[in-house]
Amino acid sequence: MTDHKAKLLSLLEDVSGLEHKEWPERTDGFSTLHFNGKEIAHFHHFNELDLRLGKVLIKQEGLVHYSDSKNHPKRAKSSPYIELRFQNDKDILEVVRLVKLSIAKVS
Repeated sequence: MTDHKAKLLSLLEDVSGLEHKEWPERTDGFSTLHFNGKEIAHFHHFNELDLRLGKVLIKQEGLVHYSDSKNHPKRAKSSPYIELRFQNDKDILEVVRLVKLSIAKVS
């Protein structure tokens, strides 16, 4: 696991009901985040999270789907999922904020 993914996960450790599930058979960084037993996000790599944020919140937050997406190049603009890349501490904090926003939406 890269330092960025590890830092992101450590910042989410205190979120009640959130669980990180490893997939030992995968070596590409894939793992999942579950809130109260339901998957809300998955890591494609060690620096990209695909988060179920919802169409309304994606629009409200001004987020756009990556045109160079390797995992979901044909994802509909109306998808409730958004890929979030994180390369530095600022990005990590923003992803943490969005994960918590997603959880608040379903709570």
